[in-house]
Amino acid sequence: MKIAVLPGDGIGPEITAEAVKVLQALDLKFEMETALVGGCAFDAQGHPLPPATLKLAQEADAVLFGAVGDWKYDKLDRPLRPEQALLGLRKNLGLFANFRPAICYEQLVGASTLKPEVIAGLDILIIRELTGDIYFGQPRGRRTAVDGHFPGSEEAFDTMRYSRPEIERIAHVAFQAARKRSRRVTSVDKANVLETSQLWKDVVTEVGKLYPDIALDHMYVDNAAMQLVRAPKKFDVVVTGNMFGDILSDEASMLTGSIGMLPSASLNAGNQGLYEPSHGSAPDIAGKGVANPLATILSAAMMLRFSLDQPQAADRIESAVKVVLASGLRTADIHSEGTKRVGTREMGDAVVTCLTHKTTTKS
Repeated sequence: MKIAVLPGDGIGPEITAEAVKVLQALDLKFEMETALVGGCAFDAQGHPLPPATLKLAQEADAVLFGAVGDWKYDKLDRPLRPEQALLGLRKNLGLFANFRPAICYEQLVGASTLKPEVIAGLDILIIRELTGDIYFGQPRGRRTAVDGHFPGSEEAFDTMRYSRPEIERIAHVAFQAARKRSRRVTSVDKANVLETSQLWKDVVTEVGKLYPDIALDHMYVDNAAMQLVRAPKKFDVVVTGNMFGDILSDEASMLTGSIGMLPSASLNAGNQGLYEPSHGSAPDIAGKGVANPLATILSAAMMLRFSLDQPQAADRIESAVKVVLASGLRTADIHSEGTKRVGTREMGDAVVTCLTHKTTTKS
């Protein structure tokens, strides 16, 4: 099992180190190789996704990814910004299906800003299409006004686009995922305004007819954003486009109490995947040892389940996380009165202790 480890920037190296430590505590043999990505890669090699890093990722069974980005790179030309490394990996590896579960652990009900009765027992899976939409639409750019055809001195534009095959394949992923859950799919779009979304809605509806055992409903993205806060447990599987999925999954993460708890998996047709926490690089706390590594550790569990065919090992990690939370250990983002505040390394050590002492509970 070959894993490409790409820690990246900010808190990326800290949280990735804890996930690697957890993987090494398992009774499994991994070949892990680390490479530069993001801002640190630009500093060292002049590009956020060096050829050697891309080659390593392409040859690996899975990629364990930390985070990229820092404010100091914001003035770079867009193709050289750290975030382009992530887009490049998604494109070159064909990672079209992004799984972002939003689960409210029983021990963290009080960490959410919503009432306990609203989020207790929450278990949503957001499936985001990852290689189309406005992030990859062509043309993209900016231009200066000519002959006063538009107000101001310049304009910027991006093109939102989707093709039928792109929508069909992500819809199949969503319906198949729903069969392993509560058999409900909500497709999110903006079909009342956007032609792209009308195509999305039409195609998802057609694919849905192939899954008569799955209940399908459609929801406009603005309403979905509201319902996620108002009544989040009405959702089971949510499938949506790249941009809407980016926004809604971050919103859903805060229902659980902290984005520091949310893992994600990005898969291609062959189940090769990139696994990363849903949060960013958080340069303001980098190097302080206070970041929550659990999202990255849970991402490693998803990696074991989806790409490395080790579901029992994945269960062990997820169970260990529950035990650690039940013991009252909390990083700063989920700390509350009556719990013990610990740092990044201490949280990782606690998960390792659960694994090595076989004190995990059933999932």
